Amino acid sequence: MKLDILAFAAHPDDVELTASGTLMKHKALGYSIGIVDLTRGQLGTRGTAETRAEESAAATKLMELDVRENLGMEDGFFVNDQAHQLKVIEAIRTYRPEIIICNAVRDRHIDHGKGSALVSDACFLSGLVKIETFRDGKQQEPWRPKAVYHTIQDRYIEPDFVVDVTDFYERKKEVILAFKTQFYQAGSDQPETPISSKDFFDFLEARAREFGRRINTTYAEGFTVERTLGVEDMMKLG
Repeated sequence: MKLDILAFAAHPDDVELTASGTLMKHKALGYSIGIVDLTRGQLGTRGTAETRAEESAAATKLMELDVRENLGMEDGFFVNDQAHQLKVIEAIRTYRPEIIICNAVRDRHIDHGKGSALVSDACFLSGLVKIETFRDGKQQEPWRPKAVYHTIQDRYIEPDFVVDVTDFYERKKEVILAFKTQFYQAGSDQPETPISSKDFFDFLEARAREFGRRINTTYAEGFTVERTLGVEDMMKLG
């Protein structure tokens, strides 16, 4: 199916942490939304690829996604080469999104920056008519999204724009907590990670409040752009 917005992420839970409020808001506005995860998060310190898949399914239901798939790349070891680009191109051409959201351009986890560059390059290549891809035995038509936006995750990056997600912030917390092996659980015997501490949600809320304050709302999610945004009507700017 054709989507309005498609978010790519290196790991299941990346989109939930950074852009789930934005996706759910646009779903409520009547747009179709989806997520493509590059890996299964199989190198994660906590949980397994199997538990991550179960958690991803639960988060998918909470977000009311129209589509979610996993490209099965090697967590930690995928690279930005032709073989991986073609996998992403196949997904782009399958769902033909108007907007693509992808990982932060740089971040604490090396996969985030790699995933960001991989998806960004694939978005350009997907529009080239001489690149042939096939899915389900059928040749795909070229497709290039109108815009590519990057999330902001662990490391702070100055946003180019922010989206008010105040009405969806409580649901966003539920969506994140669907990944129960990855985040704080009282009495858990799993190893501690940078995102499993009890105060990690304080960090998430502080970031959301900081971005929200910029537009005089409570919570917001921030994004960076690859090219200058065009405006047709200045009166409609927030």
